[in-house]
Amino acid sequence: MRIIKIILAALVIMAAAGFGTYFYFTRGLPSLETLHDYHPNLVTKVYSHDGRIIGEFYIERRIVVPFERVPRHLVQAFVAAEDEGISYTSIVRAMLKNVTAGRVVQGGSTITQQVAKSFFLTSERKISRKIREAIMAYRIEKNLKKEEILHLYLNQIYFGNGAYGIQTAAETYYGKNVSELTVAEAALLAGLPKAPSKYSPHENLDLARQRQQYVLERMAEEGFITADQASREFARPLKLMPKRIESLWVGPYFTEEVRKYLELKYGEELLYKGGLEVYTTLDVEMQKAANRGVDEGLREYDKRRGYRGPVKVLKDGEEAAQFARDADKKLLNDKPSAGKIYLGVVTGFNRKNNTLGIDIGSRHGVIAKADMEWARLYNPTTQPDGGKYEELYKLFKPGDVVQVIVKETPSSNEATVALKLEQEPLAQASLLAMEPETGAIKAMVGGFDFSKSQFNRAVQAVRQPGSSFKPVIYTAAIDTSFTPASIVMDSPLVFEQAQQEVAWRPRNYDEQFFGPTTIREAIARSRNIITIKVLKEVGIDQAIQYARLMGINAPLARDLSLALGSSAVTLQEMTVAYSTLANMGNKPEPLFITKIQDRTGAILEENSPFTTQVLSPQTSYIMTSLLQSVVESGTGMRARALGRPAAGKTGTTNNLNDAWFLGYVPGLAAGSWVGYDDEKPLGRAETGSEAALPIWLKFMKGATANMPARSFPIPDGLEFAKIDTENGLLAGPATQDAVFEVFKTGTAPTEISSQKARSHSSDFFMIDTDDKPVKKKPQSLDFID
Repeated sequence: MRIIKIILAALVIMAAAGFGTYFYFTRGLPSLETLHDYHPNLVTKVYSHDGRIIGEFYIERRIVVPFERVPRHLVQAFVAAEDEGISYTSIVRAMLKNVTAGRVVQGGSTITQQVAKSFFLTSERKISRKIREAIMAYRIEKNLKKEEILHLYLNQIYFGNGAYGIQTAAETYYGKNVSELTVAEAALLAGLPKAPSKYSPHENLDLARQRQQYVLERMAEEGFITADQASREFARPLKLMPKRIESLWVGPYFTEEVRKYLELKYGEELLYKGGLEVYTTLDVEMQKAANRGVDEGLREYDKRRGYRGPVKVLKDGEEAAQFARDADKKLLNDKPSAGKIYLGVVTGFNRKNNTLGIDIGSRHGVIAKADMEWARLYNPTTQPDGGKYEELYKLFKPGDVVQVIVKETPSSNEATVALKLEQEPLAQASLLAMEPETGAIKAMVGGFDFSKSQFNRAVQAVRQPGSSFKPVIYTAAIDTSFTPASIVMDSPLVFEQAQQEVAWRPRNYDEQFFGPTTIREAIARSRNIITIKVLKEVGIDQAIQYARLMGINAPLARDLSLALGSSAVTLQEMTVAYSTLANMGNKPEPLFITKIQDRTGAILEENSPFTTQVLSPQTSYIMTSLLQSVVESGTGMRARALGRPAAGKTGTTNNLNDAWFLGYVPGLAAGSWVGYDDEKPLGRAETGSEAALPIWLKFMKGATANMPARSFPIPDGLEFAKIDTENGLLAGPATQDAVFEVFKTGTAPTEISSQKARSHSSDFFMIDTDDKPVKKKPQSLDFID
């Protein structure tokens, strides 16, 4: 009896100890409900207006794929690579080794255990964690079907290179959907989860192939495939081809604006883990045109300022050898083709044919004289006007590293590559394009290189707009007592400034005065003096009110310098103002996002275009007509190359610090800006017409390539009359070169001109200025064109 009691007591103690141990290890283990309600971290995707992916935000890049879409041989590859169920033998074996070593030195992982560890447990290397893992794995197998476990595993596991889940892995390594994977490809992927970095084919191709072979052999051992099939699959060439989404990150400055909005409104958790679907207004093809326009326009400007010298100089053979190895590594997946930019090493200058030898890794290239002629203006200074002309052969030395662009795609891997000399611009530029009718942002570039500067100069930078602000002044004028035929005297002005000893003497860009001038001629030729006089007549407060109506909210100077664009504004504000004119006086609110959905498809927000009528259609059309003259015969004549009706205005600021062009065609408005972040001058002659307009033009040519040319619609309430531009009166019998002019109904002149000749501009140089005579010719003046 006593023995029985002892045995029973021992059993009770053992049971209690067992239950206690079980309770200890199961305490705090999470519920399996998490697995039944599987909501992993998902990618938030941003789409263009036509549904193309332009951005992704995530902590883990994962695309969940239904188990039904996973091919059978892929499942078999994973089962062969990692046992499907719990291996208690391997767990015990691993625990014994771990206890002997005093720490975890061996795992006993199976697919089920991987699910337990991935979802519920940490990766700490403790014996207690392995016990808890085994308990969780047991619970999972008792509560979930085999297919459910495999579904969780394949979508949750990490495959290296930022890929979470089998669908993302298929895209990352092969550029295809999971359903398209071959047996060989499936075997390589099945071998990755054990040690993603170690077996990465990008980092250790030999090890990756060994692991692939092991998985194929295991598949044959398990009877999933034959031994011959395993050999044939292993013999297949391994073609790693990451999925390239052409539209992804096509507009990084635009996408960053979307990201900031999402983070502010919905928080980081939902942004980076919630799998939002964000639909935007961006047009991918227009964005590409904007990218090209800014890149080419800035590079052309930079070349006009001169060659600054090599990017760096390779000092010894080892440095040169390493540079070549790095270049060859890049060329493996980036073959030279037309338009691609590389860093190359100068091998020598051939003075017989004036060519420059360049090596890009093991590929040899050559630059012809015509493709580096711009470098003769050598400017190693930090000043845009600091260049001096040099002979080309003096500028390049072997070992110099220079930037080059491929002129044309080589005919073979051995062919010499035709190159052109390039250099990265120091100046910055921005471009913003908007649909006037809706406010939809179609393209945005906030700087030369987003990877180096995320500061968005299209929406964040505030810079003086110069003469591109003048249409705001003239819009207010057209709504008061002025017409396009109104005559204003272009003659000197002097304003005595009580607080300063020096008087303000504004002047025109060309430093000439032209006497009686129509409003149309004044805006086409960007006459500063006339704009100041018009502002004085309209009133500063009235002009500021119109600026506000048209979408300019920045602080504005309450003085006459406002006429010359002295107050800093953003490119977005200016683009809205011009879009208001293009949209018959309806001011559009900028629109970036049209719809946001959560992972279930529920709509979180939906945005529609919003416009406000702030100007009359008649005033807007008259301003459009005036701005057409800028393009047809004024400072914006370069824009005629667009070959369709266009309206716009140049802007150049004091000391040539900023260059602008704002313009539009029916259906699309855009603005471009060029300048330095530190606001230093752009250099001699770098006006809005020279520096900014070419960027706008390059963009517009690409953006409107598939748009039919249209004329600007003419609203009711207008009349046209032939006038004499000498005096703004109706053309008479003696009028030479009469022109048709547009007026609001009832505002056309009624008097007929009898004038035969116009006074010379010199006759008006000494005319009254601000009701005071000018005693002598003005001194050198500050100006804004």
